[in-house]
Amino acid sequence: MFRIKCLNAISKVGTDSFLSNYGLTEDLQQADGILVRSADMKEMEIPKNVLTIARAGAGVNNIPLEKCAEQGIVVFNTPGANANSVKELVLCAMLVSARNVIPGVEWVRSIADSATVAKDCEKGKKQFVGSEIRGKKLGVIGLGAIGAEVANAAIDLGMDVYGYDPYLSVNGAWRLSREVRHATSLNELCAACDYITVHVPLTDKNPGMISKECIDDMKEGVVLLNFSRDKLVDENALAMALASGKVKAYFTDFANPLSVKMKNAIVTPHLGASTEEAEDNCAVMAVKEIMDYLDNGNIRHSVNYPDCEMGVCTSVDRIAILHKNIPNMLGQFTGILAKYQQNIANMMNKSRDKVAYTLIDLDSEVSEECLAELRAVDAVIRVRVVK
Repeated sequence: MFRIKCLNAISKVGTDSFLSNYGLTEDLQQADGILVRSADMKEMEIPKNVLTIARAGAGVNNIPLEKCAEQGIVVFNTPGANANSVKELVLCAMLVSARNVIPGVEWVRSIADSATVAKDCEKGKKQFVGSEIRGKKLGVIGLGAIGAEVANAAIDLGMDVYGYDPYLSVNGAWRLSREVRHATSLNELCAACDYITVHVPLTDKNPGMISKECIDDMKEGVVLLNFSRDKLVDENALAMALASGKVKAYFTDFANPLSVKMKNAIVTPHLGASTEEAEDNCAVMAVKEIMDYLDNGNIRHSVNYPDCEMGVCTSVDRIAILHKNIPNMLGQFTGILAKYQQNIANMMNKSRDKVAYTLIDLDSEVSEECLAELRAVDAVIRVRVVK
């Protein structure tokens, strides 16, 4: 039986979807896999028995990805499982910003004790006149699962949508409405749009991608929406732009000591994926990823190893090998298997940066001696047998 440790409260809809050969454990030292949401794992000592970690959500900045790769721990996330939830909040933020809803609500509360509050509101409402979003230009930075949904929904609302994503996949392109216009650069998008929304993951390479230069290129009175990560935006430059009125409003889902004090910033407490539906979807997807990896050796939606799928294991034995991405690894593996008279029924090898993954289906049971030789190959990180 495989044992799974939950580091956060995980939707019961998800944990109930584990098959009978799985069980939950409170003891990390006994766990084969980990389910996590927001718990900080950066300084955690992860025991050698852990084979996989699944993040019930998209962001993985709370997990030490490189350390896990070196340890032979495959880390998954759940892209797209919370896409609708985040999309709806982005649309809500855009409408709230366009119609000055929050300043209006706060003003009404400030005059709540007035005996003529209804008349006062009629007289004072002109200071909160907003604008419709129909016909306005929306720039979507990042056209993955969430960005594509936002772009398509905005098209349906009558907006002119510009998309920028230099890493857009073929599958991602198929998800997009044909009416989304292609921006060839970040600066082009910033200069064209009335609203700009950010939907890219935070990596070591892109902190501050919404830079002072980008902000300078934006239209006067632009509204910036950030439901990805706060560090994607140069918030010092943004604070100045908000104070001057260059940026009309900043709607962010990430509270920090700077954002919560910015003029004209609307800060929510990380509500993007905080719906029952999104939490259920993310948990179910994470559970499926863990089971497919542990039961069949398949990797899908990993963030530190290459995706590699050979379907349900129907062979006598399937060997799963995590290793460094260097020449002649396959030659060494096949040579060892030939030495032990093992016939290869099917094989797949995929690489990603410094690491690689090899799945090998065998017609007969593999011996412990053969496995020991495979594990002894220099640059092999982990070998396990899937039956």
